[in-house]
Amino acid sequence: MTVLKTSLRNVLAHKGRMALSAVAVLLSVAFVCGTLVFTDTMNATFDKLFASTAADVSVSPKKDDDAQETGRPETVPASLASRLTEVTGVAKVEPHATSRQITAADAKNKSISPESGAPTVGTNWDESQKKSVDITSGHEPHGPGETVLDADTAAKHGLKPGDRVRVMAAPGDFSVTIVGIATYKTTNPGAAVLYFDTPTAQARLLGGDSAYSGYGLTAAPGVSDEQLKRNVTAALGKDGADYAIRTAAESKAENKKDIGSVLDVMKYALLGFAGIAVLVGVFLIVNTFSMLVAQRTREIGLMRAIGSSRSQVLRSVLVEAVLLGVVGSVLGIGGGIALAVGLMELMGSTGMNLDTSELTVKATTPVVGLVLGVVVTVLAAFLPARRAGKISPIAALRDAGTPADGKAGKVRAVVGLVVSAAGGAALLAAANADTPSAGSGLLGLGVLLTLVGLVVVGPLLAGFVVRVLSAVVLRAFGPVGRLAERNALRNPRRTGATASALMIGLALVAALSVVGSSMVASATDQLDKSVGADFIVQSDNGPLTPAQSKAVRRASGIAHFTTITTVKARLALPDGTSVTQGLNASEPTYGDDLRTETVQGTFADAWGKDAMTVPEGFAKDHGIKLGDRLTVTMTGAREARLQVKAITSDDTSINKGGMFIGLDTARQYLPADKMPLDMLILAKATDGHAKDAAASLKAAVADYPQVKVRDQADYKKLIQDQVGQLLNMIYGLLALAIIVAVLGVVNTLALSVVERTREIGLLRAIGLSRRQLRRMIRLESVVIALFGALLGLGLGMAWGTTSQSLLATQGLGVLDIPWPTIITVFLGSAVVGLLSALIPAFRAGRMNVLKAIATD
Repeated sequence: MTVLKTSLRNVLAHKGRMALSAVAVLLSVAFVCGTLVFTDTMNATFDKLFASTAADVSVSPKKDDDAQETGRPETVPASLASRLTEVTGVAKVEPHATSRQITAADAKNKSISPESGAPTVGTNWDESQKKSVDITSGHEPHGPGETVLDADTAAKHGLKPGDRVRVMAAPGDFSVTIVGIATYKTTNPGAAVLYFDTPTAQARLLGGDSAYSGYGLTAAPGVSDEQLKRNVTAALGKDGADYAIRTAAESKAENKKDIGSVLDVMKYALLGFAGIAVLVGVFLIVNTFSMLVAQRTREIGLMRAIGSSRSQVLRSVLVEAVLLGVVGSVLGIGGGIALAVGLMELMGSTGMNLDTSELTVKATTPVVGLVLGVVVTVLAAFLPARRAGKISPIAALRDAGTPADGKAGKVRAVVGLVVSAAGGAALLAAANADTPSAGSGLLGLGVLLTLVGLVVVGPLLAGFVVRVLSAVVLRAFGPVGRLAERNALRNPRRTGATASALMIGLALVAALSVVGSSMVASATDQLDKSVGADFIVQSDNGPLTPAQSKAVRRASGIAHFTTITTVKARLALPDGTSVTQGLNASEPTYGDDLRTETVQGTFADAWGKDAMTVPEGFAKDHGIKLGDRLTVTMTGAREARLQVKAITSDDTSINKGGMFIGLDTARQYLPADKMPLDMLILAKATDGHAKDAAASLKAAVADYPQVKVRDQADYKKLIQDQVGQLLNMIYGLLALAIIVAVLGVVNTLALSVVERTREIGLLRAIGLSRRQLRRMIRLESVVIALFGALLGLGLGMAWGTTSQSLLATQGLGVLDIPWPTIITVFLGSAVVGLLSALIPAFRAGRMNVLKAIATD
């Protein structure tokens, strides 16, 4: 109890100094708890949606990952309905005609399809829909020209009953009038949904009245889902092997599996950034307790002199850490819930609607947050607490401070240099690895060792780097600058720990900047080398529908078009193995529009009858030689024997590893209804008419807002924007770690000001003005921040350069260091240091000189 009272008194006595450390714990715990609440809410939302839409038993086509991308969903025969009706235990059979491969536009030709990646769904209206939605305006669709639209999409685009909507599907485009608005009983996570009467859905979405996309079966009273599934399986006999027969629970699990992988990636990515923030927070807490222990040296000596043991002193400091961890964690749990709400609102702005009323906080989430915050805080405080317990009473009463072990400092420096050198060797080995799989482990090891090594060797580097920075930055400020330099060098361990917190965040920023910039530069380089076409036409929502492809080809001023599609096929290889592969099918003009190097044979020969190409790496791995004939079975087609007419070079990033066949070859073996949709179309303008051709192409696809016509400059900008958006999102997440690091600088300065109270009083007494004092503290902060930035940016560029070298074989062939970004971040670090010092400098300037001199 005495230890608890002492610890509580110390916490309250230094509450202002503890507050910033508590904020670091709060932010770290908030990020972890916010991520858990956010992903749990998303899982719960999808669970409710899937549960509300699942039939007791469903019969649908077996999922075929190798099916051709025809734009039409896989179907089951309409004749199956009569057989299912006769199955024992079936109360009702409801046929479904659903497609997730459509797009839609309003009367102004503005797309109403989601931009978040969620699908546009077209489906038939039947009684089963009433389990998940209510028609809150208008009425059900009754004829070929009517549709019901979901309420979220209607609200977002200002649509209402009576408005016209055009639907674009593989069987053809058609227009309908909105006759009703359907509101979900659960949350619609972002899909745009259009309901049609069943005959319309069959004809317009599936292409005829002979099939459905599946059936939903309602069990008779007293018949369980499992029993009904057994009855259906038995009734269908051998034919049942062609269908996926699932209970409601199995359908829910299957749907959850499909979305779960995406949610897991999001969850672990966010937790990874939370882990970085926790790591940075550790430095802040270590610094805080190290300085508090140093400031209470005499107090600790008195405790030891009156009988307190080392273990009691250790426990006293650790209890303070527990109190700090508990307070920070409890506040962090609340902050995490608020963060989850903010993430949900952010997702809402991108089109994924999540209802905050369905916020899901599992019992384990607060427990995880509390345990994480307390454990991290206690572990971070352990070393300072242990050093406090080692102070002898005599030394403490003489205010000798915590024991300085010169030998330990030398050992630390040697260990840090050895670990850093080992990390550098691992990075070098990774950069020279033959394949990314062989070098990825070395890259991870190198990143870890160099990070740990620089953290350990930080105090040694501080002595040298701070002097160099001071010579450049601080000497211009005369005696005040020299005082700031001396203060930064006074405790290299503290300076190193403070800078290390900033170093981690900036190292990641620099590494990602190098990789991102190299991606853009490499893609641009490949476009310049390989693309001979003037225009690239593609849809932002997937493949082009037949109507869209026809519209593109109506453009004038075009010398030729080159269609590119992907045919899925199974290849029997000379080494006895077989693989499923996507074959790029195109016209002979492909070689002009996308220049492809060959190591054997001539690329132009690949477009002849029964001809194909293979990449050199694939050929080497499977013993394929020029002139060999491979047995190729395209999905939905008869077997073909195709001759290898060319072996293409792997030294490219465009269609790297791709195999090519002619469109005529694909059409020779594939039935028309199995031909995949066009993925994109390349266009070459007639000489001197590029501007007119561009205008004609854009006019030709004007009715299709999701179809974009881009020239090479536009495509380069698209790549740059996509990489930039990804990096900006990552930078936003890394900002948390940098904020925690900034708090560390503020805390270090604030505590160092208290530590140097008497010294500050003496400086003021001999003539140092308040303005000079504040400037001294600000300059000290700036040089510490620049020290951390220099280490972080240097380390990050090493990581990024290694990553680029490792990925050079995968198309990342151009190293591009984004110097404007690096320089901006470095200069920004000086601003961060300046801002971090404002409050400590202000408080130091307000000190009473006489009281400061009288301070022990």
